[in-house]
Amino acid sequence: MSSSQPFLPSSPLSQAYPGGGLRKSRFTYKHLSQLSLSSTTCPLRVIAHIDLDAFYAQCEMVRLNVPEDQPLAVQQWQGLIAINYPARKFGMNRHITITEAKKLCPNLIMQHVATWKEGDEKWAYHKDAFAQIANHKVSLDPYRLESRRILACIKETLPAPPLQKVEKASIDEVFLDLSAQIHSILLEQYPELSGPPPYDDPTENLPRSPTTALDWNTDALVDLDNTETEDDDPDWDDIAIQIGSEIVRGVRDAIRERLKYTCSAGIAHNKMIAKLGSAHKKPNQQTIVRNRAIQQFLGGFKFTKIRNLGGKLGDQVVSTFGTDQVTELLQVPIEQLKFKLGDDTGSWVYAIIRGEEYSEVNSRTQIKSMLSAKSFRPSINTFEQAVRWLRIFAADIFSRLVEEGVLENKRRPKTMNLHHRQGGQMRSRQAPIPSGRSIDEALLFEISKTLLGQVIVDGRAWPCANLSLSVGGFEDGPTGNRGIGGFLVKGEEAKAMRSTSRDVEHQDSALDSGRPGKRRRVDEGGIQKFFAKRDNSRGEHDDEFGADEEAPALLHHSSSLGDLEALTAKNEGQGTQDQTDEKPAFGMHHDIQESNETTPTHAPPLPTPSHQPSIETYLCTKCNAPLPTARKAEHEDWHFAKDLQAVDHPIAVASSSTKPSSVAPNGTSSKKPAAVGAKRGPKKPGGGAEGKGVEKGQKRLVFGR
Repeated sequence: MSSSQPFLPSSPLSQAYPGGGLRKSRFTYKHLSQLSLSSTTCPLRVIAHIDLDAFYAQCEMVRLNVPEDQPLAVQQWQGLIAINYPARKFGMNRHITITEAKKLCPNLIMQHVATWKEGDEKWAYHKDAFAQIANHKVSLDPYRLESRRILACIKETLPAPPLQKVEKASIDEVFLDLSAQIHSILLEQYPELSGPPPYDDPTENLPRSPTTALDWNTDALVDLDNTETEDDDPDWDDIAIQIGSEIVRGVRDAIRERLKYTCSAGIAHNKMIAKLGSAHKKPNQQTIVRNRAIQQFLGGFKFTKIRNLGGKLGDQVVSTFGTDQVTELLQVPIEQLKFKLGDDTGSWVYAIIRGEEYSEVNSRTQIKSMLSAKSFRPSINTFEQAVRWLRIFAADIFSRLVEEGVLENKRRPKTMNLHHRQGGQMRSRQAPIPSGRSIDEALLFEISKTLLGQVIVDGRAWPCANLSLSVGGFEDGPTGNRGIGGFLVKGEEAKAMRSTSRDVEHQDSALDSGRPGKRRRVDEGGIQKFFAKRDNSRGEHDDEFGADEEAPALLHHSSSLGDLEALTAKNEGQGTQDQTDEKPAFGMHHDIQESNETTPTHAPPLPTPSHQPSIETYLCTKCNAPLPTARKAEHEDWHFAKDLQAVDHPIAVASSSTKPSSVAPNGTSSKKPAAVGAKRGPKKPGGGAEGKGVEKGQKRLVFGR
């Protein structure tokens, strides 16, 4: 059956129709998901680089409250380290002398940096510091303080982590990864992106952006590559970078309004291009480098300006290929770059000049080390001079440690290093900073003196041309610790805990009183051990199981056991007096009762029924005693043994059955039974059972009298 309708693909959403059909973005739902994770390989990624304009000069302008159009330069000894933009209009740079600068701009303000004066405990601004190079040391602490204020302002302006990723690159540079924040804004402004991908396929292309034009405000927008035109509708990467430019503009405005500092910015796909962009238009501007403009932007640079392509590697590339221009190096194939520079370096150079860079914005912006140093002109020649400078170094480092939170135990260094240069020889010594002591200026000074002493002992130390002290190995202090008071309770809480403990003790004592006491186990002797075999897997009172049931039926055997009385007396005593004293196996003190007493004297020990569940019983045909089925074989063996004894000693058994033994008043038998275990037959030399001496406290048992 045919249809008059033309055939359409089953997934038309993934097609882009050049003839006016539904157009799709070249980015996918997977790319959108990577954007939320700040993935370094996401093509929608947006990175910003913020650079303070002539930072040292701005710090002095803000401190002195001078007009923004006033030329100002920062002086260090007889040189210039910073020049503001109004002064640069006069042709000044950092390589000219103070005299030349004054000639170029007569109204130039020359502000010397703060210094540590020998013997002072705090840095300060000294009017004659430029002439005191021998007795003063430069301090950059004022600029570090302002850098921290600016960083705090940036973090306050941006949303909290994890949307915020900020990296402090230097004292006046900051990288921002805006990807996660831009992702949240995209979902808010374009709800069609928040749904699941068609057919749950993350490789499906995103719908085309409904925006046909973007307002870049007053940003410096880099022109597109030669193969691109502005007539093309913007895709999601253009929209993402435009949102990033608005975020950066808000950050710059906050710094300007709160702290009075201006800064420039670059917004691009990665850190390398963003850093080049921040220096493209200065001061107080921001440059946007879209993905479609990267080649156009990099084409105007020398590749030696790219990070990590300067220095020796840049010189090697220039000497190898005879050019320092990116546009010319782009013509070199990757095989030739690998052959000349090596596989790894050649591949990296090939990618970096095409704008491919994937380094991550590291949100950890805390410092890793602190250094305080001084080059001496002229050199110092005595230990006392060096010690005075060490005191300044220690004070300098400690003041910066205070800002890092060392007093609150937030962060602290683990090691100290001292470097000493004498002539062309550099020597260094290292020592740990005791973790058990709080860090203060005195401790740092003490350790530094020790290290200096080690250097002096090792050899020639004077004259000294340079001395430096540093601390490193910073670690975060413990968090969540409590003082000893945190483990103590007071007042009502303590009373409540005391009453609770008493209740628990009362319950424990009640449980203990209901538990049966432990009984001693005494090794059985003689023939009895063959009938009272114990199972070690049972409880400690298993030997009493069934004793009450068996006792009545065994009473009639008590008078006819004869020579077994001494053996079974121990078992009887075990059932009545084991809680007091352990009885000897053969002795006088057996609690043997008359045959008409209720306590059996010859029954083998059986477990107590109160500690075991009820089990099936059987009725003995010889003694009519109800016994547990498990004890049937043992009980029958007992009867068999008794029958054997009757055959071996018929007279003794008959006598004992007709003439019960009397019981002495003290509870012991008045008869003297023969020693148990004596063997029949010829006696051994030296006396047998009859001739052997009786131990103290025992009597012989005589049978058949």
